Amino acid sequence: MVLNPFRWSFRAQCLSGFAACAALIGFAIFSQFAWGLEPCPLCIFQRIAFAALGVVFLLAALHSPRSASTRAFYGVLGFLAAAVGMAIAGRHVWMQLNPPEIPGCGPPLSFLRETLSTGNVIRKVLTGTGDCGNVDWTFLGLSMPAWSLIWFVLLAVLFVVAGFRSRRSRWA
Repeated sequence: MVLNPFRWSFRAQCLSGFAACAALIGFAIFSQFAWGLEPCPLCIFQRIAFAALGVVFLLAALHSPRSASTRAFYGVLGFLAAAVGMAIAGRHVWMQLNPPEIPGCGPPLSFLRETLSTGNVIRKVLTGTGDCGNVDWTFLGLSMPAWSLIWFVLLAVLFVVAGFRSRRSRWA
């Protein structure tokens, strides 16, 4: 028998999405401390996006709404959280494929937070250069940001399917 997560209940789908987000953040932290892979600002924002997506998954699972409109609301909210992550990861992949001529992402994120407004910090990080373009780790020929992008897409699809799939029974 093959497990088909698209046939699971809304709660089970959301709990599996939450578990995936937690595992991905855990792997990022493990790779930072065990392997010494220092995250660039875009990596940090991807972690934040996975955390936000995980929170939406967890809230949806705990609420486990019966009405189709509330499930659809969670589907849209989850898709939006994943879309933000896709944009950040997509930008990071683009920077790795088109590295700038001058290396260096700029000053550390902690310095930027102390000296710039929130809007300027976000703008500076998203237009970062250099170190954000370095590929320090690959698996099956794809960098960590490329894997993040794939996971954001998969989790967005999971949320959309969970939120908009029609339920045949009252208990599904």
